Amino acid sequence: MNEYRTHNCGELRIENKGQEVKLAGWVQKIRNLGKMQFIDLRDEFGITQIIISDNDEMCNKTKDLTTECTVSFKGIVSERSNKNKEIPTGDIEIIASDVVVLGKCRNILPFEINQKQNENSSVREDLRLEYRFLDLRNDKIHKNILLRSKILISMRDEMDREGFTEIQTPILANSSPEGARDFLVPSRLHPGEFYALPQAPQQFKQLLMISGFNKYYQIAPCFRDEDPRADRSPGEFYQLDLEMSFATQEDVFEVIERIIPNIFKKNSNWNITEAPFVRIPYREAMDKYGTDKPDLRNPLIIKDATDIFKDTEFNAFKGKTIKVIKVDNMEDKPRKFFDKMSEYAVNELDAKGLAWVKFDENRELTGGISKFINDNQKKELINITGAKENTALFFVADELEKAQKISGGVRIELGNILQLLEEKIYKFCWIVDFPMYELSDEGTIDFNHNPFSMPQGGLETLNTKDPLDIYAYQYDLVCNGYEIASGAVRNHDQDIMIKAFEIAGYKEDDVKKKFGALYNAFSYGTPPHAGVAPGVDRIVMLLAHEESIREVIAFPKNKKARDLLMRAPSKVSDEQLKDVHIKLDLEENEE
Repeated sequence: MNEYRTHNCGELRIENKGQEVKLAGWVQKIRNLGKMQFIDLRDEFGITQIIISDNDEMCNKTKDLTTECTVSFKGIVSERSNKNKEIPTGDIEIIASDVVVLGKCRNILPFEINQKQNENSSVREDLRLEYRFLDLRNDKIHKNILLRSKILISMRDEMDREGFTEIQTPILANSSPEGARDFLVPSRLHPGEFYALPQAPQQFKQLLMISGFNKYYQIAPCFRDEDPRADRSPGEFYQLDLEMSFATQEDVFEVIERIIPNIFKKNSNWNITEAPFVRIPYREAMDKYGTDKPDLRNPLIIKDATDIFKDTEFNAFKGKTIKVIKVDNMEDKPRKFFDKMSEYAVNELDAKGLAWVKFDENRELTGGISKFINDNQKKELINITGAKENTALFFVADELEKAQKISGGVRIELGNILQLLEEKIYKFCWIVDFPMYELSDEGTIDFNHNPFSMPQGGLETLNTKDPLDIYAYQYDLVCNGYEIASGAVRNHDQDIMIKAFEIAGYKEDDVKKKFGALYNAFSYGTPPHAGVAPGVDRIVMLLAHEESIREVIAFPKNKKARDLLMRAPSKVSDEQLKDVHIKLDLEENEE
């Protein structure tokens, strides 16, 4: 028998009345009523009320109890006279006969543990992360981590059902240019040489396909030295990494469209879009939504009005790409609303401004830039947007890519503040046909997405097309405005690999040096293969209905990529540096 407890705090019911039990947990609340004490005892499974009656010995044992100390109570299960229908154990209480203090707690806590989640936002996040072991006692955060465990079990169940083999790949790997900065690990045994933590198991999973494994997966830790965001954990994250041999893009889609809905259905009561998911080409997504991760719960669609204003006399529109967003039912919106939207576009989206007009109840143009729009332009705007009475139009004018990005941000903001988003539903879509290449800030050709992807059209396309017109078999899975998976049909041909990297400025010797294992393996019978990697953290974030990814990670880094609990990163001793043959050359500065 357990020395500390015979039952969990959330387990006992009225049918246990009269039994002698032991419960152990944390003191959540203490109420002193003269010679009687009421104590709420909490563990992971629930709360049970403990009664300390007029008993000098018991009162003496409990007089120094504080909230959040750990204790074990022995007593008799009794029926409560004032029942609490808010908790499963609300019909009973324990009349305590003995108590043992298992772990003392300081009288003053850094913050209140059991606040509601919306109240907990008033606590400075860095303080919560410094005392994360306390923060994780908060019911909402604690349940997020339990949910994460359930989701991981669901993932493994689905992968097993689909016939995938779980294989672990190395953490100490090689440095390779895969889109972000590497984390480097110096080698003690090989002076001047470094391992790199893998940004993803990309090369390893391709090598596993070459090794003859049919379908691989793992819940893989990935490491990228990137700036934090609300939906991106700095430094490290987890993905459900999978790869399939002799597979096409269609094969990957079919598997994911079974796996992902099942995971969401098992862990949520929201509606889910049924497979097959809608497919949106990358360029269409940028034109219609201003982003490659559109939230399809938002009904607003961006239209292109560039041709309508090609002969305009309105200076702000001259020579620009013009994007327009139509919003209906705007009759009650005052001028102040439009001014605030303009301020948002300028301050948050780096726009030069946000033009607008309204159609009144007679479909006449009013407000904003209405005086700069002639009858023909008005007619064409109605034609492309479907504008009617009490409709507002918002205009963004800029260079193409900036106009797309800004209008995408305006669309998101309008959807949120006007509460247009469809509720309690997960809407999925595939973004497909990504460009293989893009122009870097320096004007050179660079990979747009994944350097190991297969170009559509293969080697012939690489030899004959403008690089910026080449599409790749690359795809992202998007849900409610978040990219939750990214993948591709992989390049499995050495000649295509050499040519693809040559276009991006790499010589064959560079490819051999940086990707030697793949380069060599491609000479030994490589099967066609394809894969995708759903992001574990973002999926949990969506299912937990959280806006910050840090709320679904047990021990996250803060916004500055610091682990405030474990004090990492931190300085190390000269002896440790000497062991790995490193000398520091930096100026001492204080943060």
